[in-house]
Amino acid sequence: MRSSLTLVAAALLALAPAVPAVAATADPEDGTGGFDYPRGSEGPEGSEIAFEFQDDRISESSGLAPSLLHEGVWWTHNDSGDHPSEVYAVNEDGETVATVTLNVERRDWEAISVAQGPDGVPAVFVGDIGDNFGGGWPSVRVYHFTEPEVLGDSALDPSVFTFTYEDGGRDAEGMMIDPRNGRLYVVSKEFAGSVYVAPENLDPVGENVLTRVDSAPLFATDAAFSPDGTRYAIRTYWGVSVYDGTNGVPGRPVGSFDLPEMDQGESVAFTPDGSALMAGSEGANSPVWRVPLSGEQLPEMAADTEDAAEASPVVDESAAEEPEEADAGGALPLILGGAAVAVVLIGAIVLLVRRT
Repeated sequence: MRSSLTLVAAALLALAPAVPAVAATADPEDGTGGFDYPRGSEGPEGSEIAFEFQDDRISESSGLAPSLLHEGVWWTHNDSGDHPSEVYAVNEDGETVATVTLNVERRDWEAISVAQGPDGVPAVFVGDIGDNFGGGWPSVRVYHFTEPEVLGDSALDPSVFTFTYEDGGRDAEGMMIDPRNGRLYVVSKEFAGSVYVAPENLDPVGENVLTRVDSAPLFATDAAFSPDGTRYAIRTYWGVSVYDGTNGVPGRPVGSFDLPEMDQGESVAFTPDGSALMAGSEGANSPVWRVPLSGEQLPEMAADTEDAAEASPVVDESAAEEPEEADAGGALPLILGGAAVAVVLIGAIVLLVRRT
């Protein structure tokens, strides 16, 4: 979503180095937000385009989530605008392999997650949480439907959860669901953004109140949990911040970095193995980048794999024998030198004895 407020914000960010007083408004002790806003670059070493959307209908991809049932498949959807209420399943070549039409009124779809649904089976959650009126909607909605076991085109009536904010309406584009307990979080897109948590048990009929639990990076456009829930990421137009969510949200910051430059960066998701982030952008045939993670940014599931690989290096047996031979050769001169010194000393002692 590109609103006039966003354009003004972009202009202010470009001038930020010339306005040091603005940075003083950030509270470094208030959660994990503040004015840490990478602007986009080449991204971390190893960043590469994983695929490009091939479907002309996907022109404003605003969310991205990996399937829990189909390897190599990613779910996405369009932003607000003149688009039908459709969710797309895309393969690793960027080709659409399924279109699911939701029979609902759509306002501003901004995020998507795939997690265990209320009935315990994988479900696709679509966040109709955007608000071009800056918090004018009295409530927002999250639609959900069971992830299809067989991919193909279909139309259905999804279930819906309705949410209100404890502190008034908000414009939001980030949504993430903790895979460990199904807890849903919404991240607002504001100068002073916030992370909100939904109730533990959601009411499918009434309104569910979202409670503020943390601050968020400036102008967050998406958020995602790792598959094991030990890390979560919040992205902006320009970069991403990663947090240790082992003990829940709010988590401990473990790094922020630039993402590869994009036309309008809107989506983020962890790869199924947790070793990288996938980051997408709006635009026709837009690319989805694979951005590797390292160090503390890696979720436990990926860190364990990396540690195991480092602990089991391939040993060249022939090379292992070489140091022993080299040590033997290097010790020989010392031995000979020591023997020569001993001979000289013994000779000197014998000579002295004869003179006495």
